[in-house]
Amino acid sequence: MENKPTAPHLIRGVSTEQLACEHLQASGLHLLHQNYRLKMGEIDLIMRDGDIIVFVEVRYRKTSRYGGALLSIDPRKQARIIRTAQHYLQYRAPNAQARFDVVAVEGDNDINWIKNAFEAG
Repeated sequence: MENKPTAPHLIRGVSTEQLACEHLQASGLHLLHQNYRLKMGEIDLIMRDGDIIVFVEVRYRKTSRYGGALLSIDPRKQARIIRTAQHYLQYRAPNAQARFDVVAVEGDNDINWIKNAFEAG
């Protein structure tokens, strides 16, 4: 039996990730994994864009007040994503090129896809 979230903020998170995934797939990316979790962190979406593995962080904010969705990904969060991505690459795609994208969703599903939002190292 699948555990579905019932808290409103968790339901919004799941629907925002689905919206982002559909947007990226419509742009030609292919989904490899959703919610890749390790003790060190989680990656919302892992996708393929041609020969590149794309690690996608999806963020939702109701408004852009206080910096909005994009600025909510601080250096500590980036480091966790990078460590988790390095693990994925090491064990599943050791010779692949990678990039880190962010899909920031604000308000009434206003999508802002930022390619190469940050870099490892």
